[in-house]
Amino acid sequence: MGVLGSGKTTIGSLLAQQLGWEFADADSFHPPENIEKMRSGRPLSDADREPWLKAIHSAISEWLAAKRSVVLACSALKRSYREQLVIAPEVRLVYLKGTRDVISRRVHARFGHFATEKLLASQFADLEEPSAAIVVDVNQAPEEIVAQIRRELGA
Repeated sequence: MGVLGSGKTTIGSLLAQQLGWEFADADSFHPPENIEKMRSGRPLSDADREPWLKAIHSAISEWLAAKRSVVLACSALKRSYREQLVIAPEVRLVYLKGTRDVISRRVHARFGHFATEKLLASQFADLEEPSAAIVVDVNQAPEEIVAQIRRELGA
């Protein structure tokens, strides 16, 4: 979890690959109108996020029932969102934490993603840092981040 540009997809993909797990990106659960809204630089409201969170909750429930191991890249910015997603002890949170300056530079340098730098301020405004998560500083190489996550997960 973390704000846009924190490395959720990069780190999540690498972690899943190293663990031999599946990878899923929560962005793929957004309805088209949410994608378009973010593409135009408008932040999502809680009401906009409701169907997205329900879809992710359903997916997590299915993965747990099928005993599938999945790394999910998801912003999960607010505590209320995480409460809908952390539905079993097997669901663990990793918070990719970075300063506004570091994240801003990353977002400015990336191309092709619908969530642009225009949304960064709203993401930081919405962010409620988790109290029960593995916290990783994003200002290091992806391999180092994944190694730390694996150590803390005991994997």
